[in-house]
Amino acid sequence: MTSLFSYLITMFGGLYWLFRLIIAITYTLSIDIGIEPLNFNIEVVLLFVTLFCMILIIKRNLIGALIYFISYGLYFGTDLYNGVINIMNGEVSFVDYASLLLSLLGVIIAFLTLMDIALNKNRKGSGKDKKTDWFYTNEEYTRKLDERADKNQYKF
Repeated sequence: MTSLFSYLITMFGGLYWLFRLIIAITYTLSIDIGIEPLNFNIEVVLLFVTLFCMILIIKRNLIGALIYFISYGLYFGTDLYNGVINIMNGEVSFVDYASLLLSLLGVIIAFLTLMDIALNKNRKGSGKDKKTDWFYTNEEYTRKLDERADKNQYKF
């Protein structure tokens, strides 16, 4: 996971998990923040599944991303489907729009995570710095030193 896109998608997934955790906690404490879990029991199970999947996603494991996408697709996808049906029938309130937006965001993050890992699973960083490695890795510029000299290559 070396590209900025991979880091951002993983970070957004973690923040979305944290947001869903806050929603579950406020629901159990009966604090009204305007958003409720779709199904509290499934939400709690999904939080634990997502935590396990995030560990696998950070390790760039395709199975973790696939489980993450399937679980979010099944949980939030049904809410999206029902919301679209309600929009077509004209039976939608403001709270439904917020729930639909959050469900859409969850499915999009899961899909982008799956696509990122599926398309770039073996991507590794080179670890090279082109600005300084031409000097430090080139034998032409190496001085002849005796045994008392400092042989550290100080890179900043």
